[in-house]
Amino acid sequence: MSDPERLLAELRRHVSDKRVLEAVRAVPRDRFVPAHLRHDAWENAPLPIGAGQTISQPLVVARMCELLALRGDESVLDVGTGSGWHAAILARLAAHVWSIEVHESLSRTAAATLAECGIANVSLVVGDGSRGLPEHAPYDAINVAAAAPGRALPPALLEQLAAGGRLVAPVGDDDQRLVVARRGRRGDVRVDELERVRFVPLVSR
Repeated sequence: MSDPERLLAELRRHVSDKRVLEAVRAVPRDRFVPAHLRHDAWENAPLPIGAGQTISQPLVVARMCELLALRGDESVLDVGTGSGWHAAILARLAAHVWSIEVHESLSRTAAATLAECGIANVSLVVGDGSRGLPEHAPYDAINVAAAAPGRALPPALLEQLAAGGRLVAPVGDDDQRLVVARRGRRGDVRVDELERVRFVPLVSR
């Protein structure tokens, strides 16, 4: 069994969305990690990518994508580009992805990797992810790949979520939880707290 198939077999025990699983299979994770870590790229584990950041654990990425429940026609905001792997998977599940990263060096590397992989429906921006990208809002879905402190989601991100949209993010300091925020058609927001996770902190400037 190949490394990607072995990872997919593990993910299927926890993730049932076939579109998400196919996206994970289709995006070459080994292209999004430093060269000396490529032999570990298909392990179900986070890996360092520089600037104190990591490429997230595949299971967590797949779960977050599943919770967004994307159909293929959405505009998505991705907070915390990192390596660009999560954005690349979202790009296979939605119409367009706007991805913001506070570290310019990571954004530059992600842009090169996305181009090498032929992924054209991701737009990269360097900036403070906690403020979102209001100029392109509202978004049908918002993915946050860094933990908001405390138990509060950044207000700017909630404001940029479209009616009927979903936001998935980790929140917390030592005890982090994955949460899903759903905006109703009348503007109300419901937040559900799910499983424990571990992410780098959301950096705000």
